[in-house]
Amino acid sequence: MFLGRDKQAAQGMPAQPNVNAGNPPPQAQPVPSPITPKIETVIGPNCRMTGTLQSDGGIRIEGIFEGTLQATGNLVVTETARVIAEIQAYNVIISGQVKGNITANKVEITETGKVWGDLNVNSMLLHEGAYLRGNTNMLGDVEPPAFEPPRIAPPRPVAAIEGEVEAS
Repeated sequence: MFLGRDKQAAQGMPAQPNVNAGNPPPQAQPVPSPITPKIETVIGPNCRMTGTLQSDGGIRIEGIFEGTLQATGNLVVTETARVIAEIQAYNVIISGQVKGNITANKVEITETGKVWGDLNVNSMLLHEGAYLRGNTNMLGDVEPPAFEPPRIAPPRPVAAIEGEVEAS
């Protein structure tokens, strides 16, 4: 049962100290802006574009695009989007259909995403149901670990039925 401060005093219970007494309520801390730029360019669901699209920010495609895409920010390809392009972007999230090679820091293909083309990435994420047909090249110079072949122990002599050991 909840007892307010007045009821606590009436019942002889010690009052809870007010921690914020005399202090203004705490202000929400500002959220730091993301490292990559926000989505600035949107190709709507009823739009069809052909050509070269370059952006210093992010791009969201909901319609049809054919050509070349270059973005220093993120590229989002929605479920309704159809893209036939060579793509260079920081991060790419694909929920629609893309035909063409992609060079990016990270590529994520969602459950509804389909990609026909090669990926050159640092990181990738394929959701269950995603479709990818092409080669994937992980950028970076990571050397495989050195594995030693397993050591095979020399065969031990098998004891004869009488308990003798045959000499080799």
